[in-house]
Amino acid sequence: MRVPRKFSRTLSHHELILVTGGAGSITIGEKKHPVQEGMLYYIAPGVFHSFEPNPSKPASFLTVHFSYARVSLHEGKWEVTDDMQPLGLQSAQSLKDAYSALDLFQKLVDCWNAKLPGYEFMSKTLLQQLFIAIVQHIKKQHPTDAASLKVEKIIHYMLQHISDKVTLNELSDLVQLAPTYLSRTFKETTGYSVIEFFNRMKIDKAKELLIEGDKKVKEVAQALGFTDEFYFSRIFKRNEGISPSEYYSKNVHGI
Repeated sequence: MRVPRKFSRTLSHHELILVTGGAGSITIGEKKHPVQEGMLYYIAPGVFHSFEPNPSKPASFLTVHFSYARVSLHEGKWEVTDDMQPLGLQSAQSLKDAYSALDLFQKLVDCWNAKLPGYEFMSKTLLQQLFIAIVQHIKKQHPTDAASLKVEKIIHYMLQHISDKVTLNELSDLVQLAPTYLSRTFKETTGYSVIEFFNRMKIDKAKELLIEGDKKVKEVAQALGFTDEFYFSRIFKRNEGISPSEYYSKNVHGI
């Protein structure tokens, strides 16, 4: 959602805010933070926070509101109490390269908004997975880590060759790592295998091409290096939950 106006509030539950675009500033407690794409803000219950927009660059957010309970065993009896204690998260941190966490955040919001059968249980599961992904990302924040730099180099290479086919051996030669070690490192860093990640990048590009509306599904598939239109459609539906043609109709014609 876009947030064009200033707001100030204090909530009785926890909140996660992920910035998807735009600019501005957000104050949490007594600390002011710049609003930038890829930033994650955590606001604990009872903490005053306010948002100041940038009129020339409206910000857009994804938000998750939640509460949790503490379950404990005391003298043979189970006790469940509402827990208002803050989670062990920083009030502001970057998730720009936390691919798994970003994906889970979007899935969680989509799941809740769609409200399909079983969505409450699924949302709780996705929220737990999101916490794990965020913690794993925090643990991997080592700017000088050579392996992380090599993964970044591979991702940049993929972006440059989004219309081509790339092989694991090709990428291994690029960063001078053995294929098996590269596969393991890439999965640990991004949460996806090399092929899964490259296909996701292609699907993101496919969505852009479909919305532009001047290419048929077959042409989009060919533009992204898929020789089989039906294989492309299967990959697209696996990632987005709908076919390319359904995505086009929904986002271009609102059907």
